Amino acid sequence: MPTTIIAFLGACTLIAASPGPSTVLIIKQSLHSRRSGFLTVLGNETGVFIWGSVAAFGLTALLTASEVAYDVMRIVGAVVLVGFGIQALRQARRGKGAAQSDWEGTPKSGWASYRGGLLLNLANPKAAVFAMSFLPQFVPRGAPHLPAMVGLAALWAVYEVGYYGLYVWFVGRMKTVLSRAGVRRRLEQVSGGVLLLLGVRMALEG
Repeated sequence: MPTTIIAFLGACTLIAASPGPSTVLIIKQSLHSRRSGFLTVLGNETGVFIWGSVAAFGLTALLTASEVAYDVMRIVGAVVLVGFGIQALRQARRGKGAAQSDWEGTPKSGWASYRGGLLLNLANPKAAVFAMSFLPQFVPRGAPHLPAMVGLAALWAVYEVGYYGLYVWFVGRMKTVLSRAGVRRRLEQVSGGVLLLLGVRMALEG
């Protein structure tokens, strides 16, 4: 069992280290505040746990069995990504020429940050299909399948809270540099462009 857990956490590290929409959104939100970034992490990991639990019950198999269901989720996910991208680009445009004290404007509520992370994860059909193929590989032989997969999903989510929390902490430590209006505007533009491109790519994928 300890060997299985170590291997599982190693795999989780590789997954988290792979750049993706969630990473971009977490860094983007962390530019505003650590609180916003961390709540985005919590929202994202709630989505990870939900997909892991759904996979444990075998429900994500419906996505692979039904091309229509998968395509619907894919289009919804693409719309969400494009929406986040456009929002980031608009924020960068509003920040152009603004004083530093006016850059952030009205701070986002904690619920908005949490909801953003959750929505981005749940709208990604690949996350559902991946959970279904990933978790069963680490269920110990002879262990009850359902509780083992739910337990692994919880461990996965908690581990990534710590991992992505380091991103939030690092952005906070770089606050002196990142708080400059020009730097922050450029980062908003980059994150917005990346999210927009990811959304377009998801929409065009078969």
